[in-house]
Amino acid sequence: MIENIHWLGHDCFRIQNDKTIYTDPYELKGKPPKADLILITHDHFDHLSPKDVAKVAKEDTVIVTIAAAAQKLKGDVRVVKPGDSLTVLGIPVEAVPAYNVSKFRSPGQPFHPKESGHVGFIITVGGQRIYHAGDTDVIPEMDDIKADIALLPVGGTYTMTADEAAQTANRIKPRVAVPMHYNAIVGSGRDAQRFSDLCEMEVVILSQER
Repeated sequence: MIENIHWLGHDCFRIQNDKTIYTDPYELKGKPPKADLILITHDHFDHLSPKDVAKVAKEDTVIVTIAAAAQKLKGDVRVVKPGDSLTVLGIPVEAVPAYNVSKFRSPGQPFHPKESGHVGFIITVGGQRIYHAGDTDVIPEMDDIKADIALLPVGGTYTMTADEAAQTANRIKPRVAVPMHYNAIVGSGRDAQRFSDLCEMEVVILSQER
């Protein structure tokens, strides 16, 4: 399945099976393939980009996101909150919590507060459970995550650091872990490599597609 996962930078992936799925489309280049399903984890500008959504959306594209993001989008938008599950175009989609416990914009004010209801997603594609963590720290709810492939943020500042992301991967125990949320805004290839060095499972550092 990993060969069907294309990293487009930051938290954006295109997952290609019999359907084309995008996560958090942002700063897309060229003429990317059109989407059947778009998953948006939260409403920050580098995850919710209406112009990038428009670039890949077609008339029957389904968008799954939280309420704060849905109000900025058009089309077939399905609203979820942490803990929700639904099936879209035959694809099981689970919305899971994503929030900060140790990354703050000011004392007591996390960048991603739990009460904002931001999400990560677990989707089942080709028989594989793929976990896209969204913008999150290491949180207790991760004990309930079961995934074959985990896409985890490693850049720090707003999300888990490489060390924290490796701790999460070693806790979830996917068959394959993939770093994200670096080389744009925060983080670098060094974070991805450190993550790889600390993980106890196979890590695939995807080359960013243009």
